[in-house]
Amino acid sequence: MAMDRPNIVLMVADDHGYDGGCFGTTAPLTPNLDGLAAAGVRFTRAFCTSASCAASRSVLLTGLHNHANGAYGHTHGCHHFACFDQVRSLPVLLREAGYRTGRVGKFHHAPERVFAFDTGIPGAGRDDVRMSENCRDFLAGTEPFFLYWCSLNPHRDGRHLDTHPCRPNRFGNPDGDFPNDREQTYDEEALDLPAWLPDTPEARAEWAQYCQSVSRLDRGVGRLLRILRETGAYENTLLIYLSDNGAAFPGGKTTLYEPGMHLPLIVRSPTLQRVGHACDALTTWCDITPTILDAAGLTPDPDAFHGRSILPVLEEEHPEAWREEVFAAHTFHEITNYYPMRVVRADRYKFLWNIAHPLTYSSASDLWASPTWQGARRDGRATYGRRPVEAYLHRPRFELYDLRQDPDEVVNLADDPAYAALVREFCAKLKAFQQRTADPWLHKWDYE
Repeated sequence: MAMDRPNIVLMVADDHGYDGGCFGTTAPLTPNLDGLAAAGVRFTRAFCTSASCAASRSVLLTGLHNHANGAYGHTHGCHHFACFDQVRSLPVLLREAGYRTGRVGKFHHAPERVFAFDTGIPGAGRDDVRMSENCRDFLAGTEPFFLYWCSLNPHRDGRHLDTHPCRPNRFGNPDGDFPNDREQTYDEEALDLPAWLPDTPEARAEWAQYCQSVSRLDRGVGRLLRILRETGAYENTLLIYLSDNGAAFPGGKTTLYEPGMHLPLIVRSPTLQRVGHACDALTTWCDITPTILDAAGLTPDPDAFHGRSILPVLEEEHPEAWREEVFAAHTFHEITNYYPMRVVRADRYKFLWNIAHPLTYSSASDLWASPTWQGARRDGRATYGRRPVEAYLHRPRFELYDLRQDPDEVVNLADDPAYAALVREFCAKLKAFQQRTADPWLHKWDYE
């Protein structure tokens, strides 16, 4: 299903969970993403492999789990994680194939020579409409091109570490509209909170701000699509929209529970004959690089990546003979957030191995300081959403959940004798996955 050297645009949101109209929620409002889904295909079971920005993005642009590419956690500041020098990233491979490559917005990769782009387009902070406008000249150039468009929305603003429930706005632009872009605000009392958050004033205030930021992101996507049409590039452009990890709240980002790893994925291909449908193929961010290379006519070596092209299943709702499970591997967020987890996510069951389970689960600094979490601590809440706080902070070695019966992942079946055989089966699958992907944490099965 390879296309004749299409343009390629990879749009990556910063901490956008599975939230929006085309994802089945009443808020945030996402008319442009809804339109993109109507013109393409929406994947209902797409997952990041590590729920932390830099580690997840390293997987997107290499097709390798982060324990294999070396980017175990954040690149910036004292954290200093970086990919191995020998890694050949997606922009480099596309450049060698004759694509013009450009990037704009958040660039959370190191070293830069491994992720070399031809053009760095000026960003615009949280103003995604202006950021898209900054791409106009690049999009109007000679084809084919690859644009890596990375929003800063709806990431939490870690500079504001006070615990006031409403001020300042922790999800960007507290000062009103950007030029040529009007903010979409939300009534915090009228919002439906997701089940994994506590229903508190702090959570409601922050969720309203998060929704505002997602809508800002959506308008930036809309402007980018408009510019593609105005420059005549749209019809021959493969568009992929996704997020690096879940929403920046405790219980979401940095966890491999569903709110942290179950994410948006929309694909619009020029070759699609059928559009506007949903596909339930199990996919991960390891699939993105092989998919883009396939679209560019560069048949990906199946042994070079940990994922595979999803182009063959774009027309299908329920692909047969695709895959039965996907794997996730998270180790660090910041260097102070060491909590390695390895996960098998199948159709019905999800199995987590908390490698450092004797440790208290460590929280990212901005999530710890969030009013939502601090309010729960202040009130001495026994539960956070539907999960006991004790279970969130102190996790057992193994967790097993029946997602059909328990979508909130509350009832751990790992110690139930009736599921002992399934636990053994998942342990064997994890070991095989670790061997296959050269995971340095494989020895923990014996060493600790």
